[in-house]
Formats: sequence, C-alpha cells, structure tokens
Amino acid sequence: MSIPVWLQAGLWGLVAGGALLLGAFAGYKFAVPPRLIAAIMAFGSGVLISALSFELMEEAFHTGGFTATALGFLGGAAVYTLANWWLSHRGARHRKRSGDQQPTPDEGGSGAAIAVGALLDGIPESIVISLSMLGGGKVSMVAVAAIFLSNVPEGLSSAAGMKKAGRSAGYIFGIWGGIALASGVAALAGYTVFEGFSNEVVAATTAVAAGAILAMLADTMIPEAFEEAHDFAGLITVAGFLSAFALSKMGG
Repeated sequence: MSIPVWLQAGLWGLVAGGALLLGAFAGYKFAVPPRLIAAIMAFGSGVLISALSFELMEEAFHTGGFTATALGFLGGAAVYTLANWWLSHRGARHRKRSGDQQPTPDEGGSGAAIAVGALLDGIPESIVISLSMLGGGKVSMVAVAAIFLSNVPEGLSSAAGMKKAGRSAGYIFGIWGGIALASGVAALAGYTVFEGFSNEVVAATTAVAAGAILAMLADTMIPEAFEEAHDFAGLITVAGFLSAFALSKMGG
C-alpha cells in the first residue's frame, strides 16, 4: 500500500525539521566550541544559498516567469524582515546566537517571542519541501538535504545560546521539538493547500519562500557565522554552497 503524497510531504517536512532537534541536543548536551558552531553555521548558510539559487529560484523562474518570481522573492523577504523586526523588539533578536547574546528571562527575553521566531525561520523551508512535490509527487532530495544540513547548526547554535541564558532543558527541547512537528504539519498543509493552484501561483509561492529564507540567512545565521569564524567564514560558506551545488547536479 503506497503512502499518500500529502502524507509523504508531511513526513519529509518532519525529517528536515527533526534536524533542528538533533542540533539542539548536541548544543545542549556537549560543550561545542563557539568557533566550530560558527563554522557549521557558515557551511549551512552556504548550503541554503545554493539550494535557493539553483533549486527554488530557477524552478520558480521556469515555471512562473520573471515577474511572478521577482515579486514573490521580494515579498517573501519583506514579510520575513517585518516579522523578524517585530520579534526582535520583543526579545528574539539573538535567538540563533550561541554565545552570551541571548537575553535571560530576567533580562526581558521573551520565551514566546523566541519560540515564534524559531517557527518563523522554519515555516518557509517546510513549504519549499511540499511545493517541490506538486505535479510529480516526488520530493526534491536536494531541497530536503539542504534544509536538513542547515537546520542542524541552527538548532545547535540556538540551543547552546539558550542554555547559557539560563533556559531550562524542557524549554529548549520543547521549542525545537514543537518546531520539528510544526515543520511536518506545514509541509503537509502546504501540499494540500497548493495542490490545485496554477503553476504561476506555485512559482510565486516558491519565490516567496526563497526570499524569506535568504532574509533569514542574512538576519540570523550569517551574523553568527561571522562573529566567531570571521577569518574563514567566507571560505566555509563557499564550501557549503559547492556541496549543495554538487548535490543539485548529481540529482539532476
């Protein structure tokens, strides 16, 4: 008995989101050196930049044309930036940082804002997974691999910073476990909602997700990578980009 495609989408979203929980476990349980965390973050950033360049934007352009792709891309970045700006002023600015930047509960760090911020970072990636399955019912393994590889350092860095800020294990794993589940639900819902839409709408939505992902990288992941690994951050990011590029070519 074959698994329905909508359920497959949810499962792939759960797999990719589960990398956040895996990274959070490593960041909480082990004393990972900050420079290593930063290096992994730089690599993950390069992976995602490559994926959104050669998988998301290219597919959106060929499917929906330049106008829909450009508007979606800018719109996704604008919506993410505004939402992130609002959350940043409520204590979630440094939610991905592994050092001492994250505020403690006593310093006004809003646990709810941090949780919503983590959800905001993960939803566009889940939507990308579900959209890749529309039409043929086959997931883009390059997209799943890229998101998985980038989610590990996200969870690792954020959990390490949360622990230093005095957050409890229940809070940390509750957030990342919830985000992993939400990633699966978002991928499932994304496939169900967009299954009947035109190629142009799907292309624009893919571009929206790509714009949000790139804005997230610039706002949250790249600053952490540069903070500790600034001497080699560029080279490591290029290595991540090349790895995902190679995956896309082997997958094609």
